[in-house]
Amino acid sequence: MPDQVLVPKAAQAIGRALPDGVTLRRMTAGDIEDAQGLSREFQWPFRLEDWRFSFAHGGGVAAIRDGELVGTALRWLWGKRHATVGHVMVSPKIQRQRLGQHLMHALMADLGGRTVLLNATAEGRGVYERMGFAITGEVRQHQGVASPSQVVAPAEGWRIRPLGRNDVKRLIALDARACGMPRDAMIKQLLAQAETVVLARDGDAEGFATIRRFGKGHAVGPVVAPDLDNAKALIAYWCSRYAGKFVRIDVDAASGLPEWLEAQGLPRAGSVTTMVHGGPLQHGPAVGGWALVTQSLG
Repeated sequence: MPDQVLVPKAAQAIGRALPDGVTLRRMTAGDIEDAQGLSREFQWPFRLEDWRFSFAHGGGVAAIRDGELVGTALRWLWGKRHATVGHVMVSPKIQRQRLGQHLMHALMADLGGRTVLLNATAEGRGVYERMGFAITGEVRQHQGVASPSQVVAPAEGWRIRPLGRNDVKRLIALDARACGMPRDAMIKQLLAQAETVVLARDGDAEGFATIRRFGKGHAVGPVVAPDLDNAKALIAYWCSRYAGKFVRIDVDAASGLPEWLEAQGLPRAGSVTTMVHGGPLQHGPAVGGWALVTQSLG
């Protein structure tokens, strides 16, 4: 169940009248269908199932006007010190009323002294900068019909094998190191529901990659590996298995993967700016994280 408890500072914003007859309240599971409909106005590809997966591990704030959902902002708490923020959107019919800023202030008041990570669109970046978020990088979205690519072999001494029953605890720990945050429940659900392969050396798991139904087709991520060559091997495995199907992957722009992904039939479809509040946060390729679960979840 999503954590919907708001600390007192955040609770003060709930129910407060905002410009143009808008009020804020806690987001509930009953809002998901309306939220998915609102996200379609921005050409976001999320299915209801994608929204439900996200909301199952987080909580957030909804903006309501005349009984209609006109804005959302979600956050995910990872352990006691970290959080991610995403799904921040305001209906086009009510923009220019600073509603996005009100949503974010209510959400951030709920996060205390946590280090907060988000990936900002060009439209939202200014709001986050004014709130004290610092730019730390860029994420590239690549997607398309995967080509029947040549399989990339792992580095010498490594192999790709199926997920084993005893791997879960180890993979959860590898993900926490790669993204800088403990995401135990979410990764456990992904490993149970998605397809997963493991990168192993001497039988021990040292990386992994998942693929799952998402948006217009399938999404690869997270991808955790000790180096670029092994990350390519994991991604190429899924591109080969899903050749001829629509595949998406979100990667660090400086990872060395974007140009290679183009050659796999996955052109760049967009980019977002990675920002952190209360950092620093060690995450990404330098510590083994090569692809995101989603731009919101990190």
